[in-house]
Amino acid sequence: MEREGTACRGVRGATTLDTAAGGAETSCVELLGQMLEANGASVEDVAAAIFTLDDDLAGENPAAAARAAGWELVPLLMVREHGADDRVARCLRVLLLVNTTRSQPEIRHVYLRGAEVLRPDLARTSTNSHGRGTQ
Repeated sequence: MEREGTACRGVRGATTLDTAAGGAETSCVELLGQMLEANGASVEDVAAAIFTLDDDLAGENPAAAARAAGWELVPLLMVREHGADDRVARCLRVLLLVNTTRSQPEIRHVYLRGAEVLRPDLARTSTNSHGRGTQ
């Protein structure tokens, strides 16, 4: 089905956060950048971002990292994961709500640094072997 106009689409992403000093911020910003790149979007296209954190990431603040990287006008929300999925340690999950002209099947989801196991069905079609989003 061909679409005209803009729709708000959900873009999923996940990565593991580096334990090195500044690593969490770097990993978060890398993921956000690749999610935008994979979908031909910019920060101005983002309606909101929702970050989920596991208990092992207590004290990390991906929203602050995003704001420092130029996302200060985007509504950002952080919530704690309910703890049922522990397949990936130090895993940050993100749901971006992006205004786009792309159809739902054209949306590319991005899983990096071992987080591909969370959704291999989406990771296969959304990233190549280097974790880079495809168009």
